Amino acid sequence: SPSTLGRGICIITGASKGFGHTLAQQVCSLLESGSVLLLVARTGTLLQKLTEELQSSTSAQQLVVRCIEADLSTEEGVKETVRAAKQEDVKDVDHVLLINNAASLPSISHFSSFINPDEVNSYLFFNVTSALTLTAGILQAFPPRPGLRWTVVNISSAFALQALPSWVLYCTGKAAREMMFRVLAAEEPNVKVLSYSPGPMDTEMQEEICRLTGACYDLLPCQEPGAKLMKLLLDNNFISGSHIDFFDA
Repeated sequence: SPSTLGRGICIITGASKGFGHTLAQQVCSLLESGSVLLLVARTGTLLQKLTEELQSSTSAQQLVVRCIEADLSTEEGVKETVRAAKQEDVKDVDHVLLINNAASLPSISHFSSFINPDEVNSYLFFNVTSALTLTAGILQAFPPRPGLRWTVVNISSAFALQALPSWVLYCTGKAAREMMFRVLAAEEPNVKVLSYSPGPMDTEMQEEICRLTGACYDLLPCQEPGAKLMKLLLDNNFISGSHIDFFDA
């Protein structure tokens, strides 16, 4: 297997904490000199701290690490992220890697309680629409072509495939993203697409789920699912459009 992800531009959303924070650290060590790492989140202070840490730890690699403070639950946040990516000088890169990690926890309630379209639309905009429009914008900014490796990762869930009572918004959002990225894989032969389910991890979101529902799982440290994703990307032998679960990989 290759030992690096090449000289690339990598964009990670939801990078300021949790799984995104871990992925930023792990990807950073696999990028070659001259690569660009763009970290996107709405929490500017945490994002800046992570950026400074990565710049310090990778100074010998000569990576460009930038933070983009943007709220992807808004149209302007998506546009700002695409604008920032377009400004990078990446004419010599051989790999574009986009990791769609940003997501939110919806209301956990019975199906019949969701009578407010604004609540539903707000959740689906952040968790579906913004992922679609951001990916489309980055595809336009760096058009796929033979010789340029292009990878899109959708951070998914087992509940993209399995119904869970009282989780209608979460399951709907994950399922919609799953199909959305399968369509991309079918359309673009020069883009490899992976939906990766990392399992229950030790994050603030899982702490909140435990508090709200009493469903408290044995949690994985983020480094373990992250390391498995890095191996999948390095091996690069997954079928484009496929769904791979941490426990099956």
